[in-house]
Amino acid sequence: MFDIGFSELFVIAIVALLVLGPERLPKAARFAGLWVRRARAQWHSVKSELEHELAAEELKRNLRETEQTLREAHDELKSGLDVARDRLQREGDALRRGVDEIDAELRAPASSPSDAAESTEAPALPEGDAGLDAPTQQLPFPAADDVAKRQ
Repeated sequence: MFDIGFSELFVIAIVALLVLGPERLPKAARFAGLWVRRARAQWHSVKSELEHELAAEELKRNLRETEQTLREAHDELKSGLDVARDRLQREGDALRRGVDEIDAELRAPASSPSDAAESTEAPALPEGDAGLDAPTQQLPFPAADDVAKRQ
């Protein structure tokens, strides 16, 4: 701030000695030293308070940035969950419709007894096959009428 060298200080000391005299000079030097110490202490106090305020502002700014980042991540997760929930809902609805259709098919009565009898018989085999002279066997599946009666 001030660029005072040794020669300037020496000139100030000589002038002070001449103006104040040897009796009052030590008292004036102590008084000047006291004011310099107070000024330095005040300067350090202001400086440390300013540093604390700047640090607090920086912390607040970092917290706001972190909060914003967390909100963005929360929004992304929420939208992802909404998409997944909608997809699961659609898949569940499709599965329910499929189960309902299968259930309706199983509960539906057979159209006629002759159709039911035809559906339980094994398909006719060609007569030219060797070793297949045994009577035709029924399919291992129960007839539609049997399923309807059980329910």
